[in-house]
Amino acid sequence: MSFSNELLKWYQQNKRDLPWRHTSNPYIIWLSEIILQQTRVEQGLPYFQRFLEQYPDVLSFAAAAEDDILKLWQGLGYYSRGRNMLKTARTVVDNYNGSFPQKYDDLIKLKGIGEYTATAIASFSANEAKAVVDGNVYRVLARYFGIDEPINSPKGKKLFQQTANELLNKQQPGLHNQAMMEFGAMLCKPKNPACGICPVREGCYAFLHNAVNSLPVKLNKVKVRDRYFNYFLVTDGDNILMNKRDDKDIWANMYDLPLVETDTLLTPEELFYLPMVKEIFGTDIKLVEILPLKKHILTHQRLHVRLIILNNQPVKLKEQYFFTPIENLQKLALPKIVFIFLKNIFNL
Repeated sequence: MSFSNELLKWYQQNKRDLPWRHTSNPYIIWLSEIILQQTRVEQGLPYFQRFLEQYPDVLSFAAAAEDDILKLWQGLGYYSRGRNMLKTARTVVDNYNGSFPQKYDDLIKLKGIGEYTATAIASFSANEAKAVVDGNVYRVLARYFGIDEPINSPKGKKLFQQTANELLNKQQPGLHNQAMMEFGAMLCKPKNPACGICPVREGCYAFLHNAVNSLPVKLNKVKVRDRYFNYFLVTDGDNILMNKRDDKDIWANMYDLPLVETDTLLTPEELFYLPMVKEIFGTDIKLVEILPLKKHILTHQRLHVRLIILNNQPVKLKEQYFFTPIENLQKLALPKIVFIFLKNIFNL
């Protein structure tokens, strides 16, 4: 029995029952694919369900406010995905009469949709004969065929795509792609793959040559940058001072607290002496408490975040600062790390 047939047989018997597998609606498949980028299925499923309930079609999604999308996205990370989804939904309404495209050539033009996502949507919704290559598929192909070309090199990407194309079941491309991805996610896992019950292990290079842990190969990652975030909590009665972020950095257009970023972790005395701190709070800092430092990991960035609580503190308001009732915090799109701080303080 061929690799593809063995794979399809395994898939039919072992696949997870996931809601987006019961439809060929490209809007619903798009929703699931974007949410599941960089996100585990267990984490992404509740978000998918909430988004689909709130925005059952592309028309309702396109009509949403960006703040509402970001608030619903809170905790998923990579917030540009949510912003790009809104742009895509509005493009579909404007340029495709509200009918979500199914063809790869149309999908690839939309904001936030790359080769993988365009291929997945076209394959799953219209059975277009294109091979999907995601992290799971890279791993399966590298191990089974013994490919040691780095998966994140230009040559490697081309080689893996070519291999996936040759392997594709042209009669059932959508099912084949689902099976490849599920096989990598559930059986041929990054660590401790279930080789003992693998239906294709007798033809697997990695299994036969004891190379499971050395494949796939990946070039060294980009250096991680350390950033130190000093957030200031200032209240005025039942109101709290907030900051509206711009679109030039992480958490674009979201809300957080007045922030002073430093290159290293400073003592309170060093921090309060900085010109930027004096400009906002003056020289008479009414310190209540500095909460313990929390670490927050992003792609290529490691944030060291602490919260500095001030009392009856005069503030020179910047353009992006504003006071809002504490009870309104639940409605604002906040970075997860900021939300955790405020949730613990105000029992949100």
